[in-house]
Amino acid sequence: MKQGNVSLRAPEPEDLEVMLSFENDAALWELGTATGPYSRYQMKRYIAENQNDLYADGQLRLMIVCEKQGVAGIVDVFSFDARHNRAEVGIVVRKDLRGQGVAQAALSLLESHCFSLLGLRQLYAYVPVGNVASRKLFTSAGYTERGILKDWIRVGSSYQDVCFFQKVNEL
Repeated sequence: MKQGNVSLRAPEPEDLEVMLSFENDAALWELGTATGPYSRYQMKRYIAENQNDLYADGQLRLMIVCEKQGVAGIVDVFSFDARHNRAEVGIVVRKDLRGQGVAQAALSLLESHCFSLLGLRQLYAYVPVGNVASRKLFTSAGYTERGILKDWIRVGSSYQDVCFFQKVNEL
């Protein structure tokens, strides 16, 4: 899957270090369900054993690659619900490549794959209210902000609101 100089591909063994750098970034843990760091062993096993098939694994993780800069980030489809044909989207891009359209291109490629090949009907994302860049990304990608979920994520000893974004594939 490729758009301009951005492509998506399955994780490879040589992606171990970059995957660990994202997964073990404690600043990103508040956005997900991680409660601690992953070991090299755990990540190696994930790369080796994951089929990278949404239907088999219940998630799809793809590496975002820029032609000149190499691995630029990771995009995930998870919380897959086969009965209702929907899944959640998560995306993270290296700090030095943010604001350059990398996330926009990666999200577009992912949507095309999910809607056309995988037959999903909906993709959705939870974005902290204060994450203006991510809110702009999803809005510009055609996601609709459906509402604010109060006190949805815990950050330290307090709770923060998130925006719920949804994109429906209009068959």
